[in-house]
Amino acid sequence: MKYCRFQSENGPAYGQVEVRDGVYCLTSRLPSPWPSPGNSTDVGPCTPQPLSQLTLLPPVEPSKILCVGRNYRDHAKELGNEVPAEPLLFFKPPSSLLPPGGIIRMPKVSERVDFEGEVAVIIAKRARKLSRHHDLRPWIHGYTLANDVTARDLQKKDGQWTRAKGFDTFCPVGPMVDTSLDITTGLTIETLVNGQLRQHGSTADFIFTLPVLLEYITAAITLEPGDLLLTGTPAGVGPLSPGDIVEVSIPELGRLTNSVQPDED
Repeated sequence: MKYCRFQSENGPAYGQVEVRDGVYCLTSRLPSPWPSPGNSTDVGPCTPQPLSQLTLLPPVEPSKILCVGRNYRDHAKELGNEVPAEPLLFFKPPSSLLPPGGIIRMPKVSERVDFEGEVAVIIAKRARKLSRHHDLRPWIHGYTLANDVTARDLQKKDGQWTRAKGFDTFCPVGPMVDTSLDITTGLTIETLVNGQLRQHGSTADFIFTLPVLLEYITAAITLEPGDLLLTGTPAGVGPLSPGDIVEVSIPELGRLTNSVQPDED
């Protein structure tokens, strides 16, 4: 099932998404607060509407956002870093979430803000001390697109990454969630800036597979339903400028599009 979260006349709502004549459309309403394997009954059909006609919201409401750094060899090398021996983890705060179509704000304290297109995993149920050797599909609710926006100069300056990764608007997510994908087969992810291809990679090229990541993370951190895991970005990251349009896409997950502007006073 594919679904989105959008602003309705009665507030935030969830809806099932289907392809109609090659266009992703909202076709029915879903229950709140968020669809899950045990809570996915339709609450009512609606007139099909293209997602482009909706005010979309981030399709997730996580208690925390965990991210994996340098999970593609070519990305680690392009920044002059060693390939990590273990997963490299960091957090982005939920306050950094940005909806599809939202504006990425470039902070005045940074001179370089980069895009990083990624596939993100939504956790289905409480996860603690998982094993890579078990079937972990029951803990995976679905997948969506994300852009791990990064103030690259501050990342280098600070040493730790909280500020560089955590500015408001630095985590665009969406436009929808797919609960039936299998990223182990290899999903092709691309990032375009102003229509020009900048990143092209496959989830088949992860250094650390999703089972390895879930085992490593849950050995230390309990994941709750709805939590978000960004799985890393392929090579090709680069700086953004005011006025840019950045698009992250996977055919099965649509296209996450955001504009870029300087931060407001």
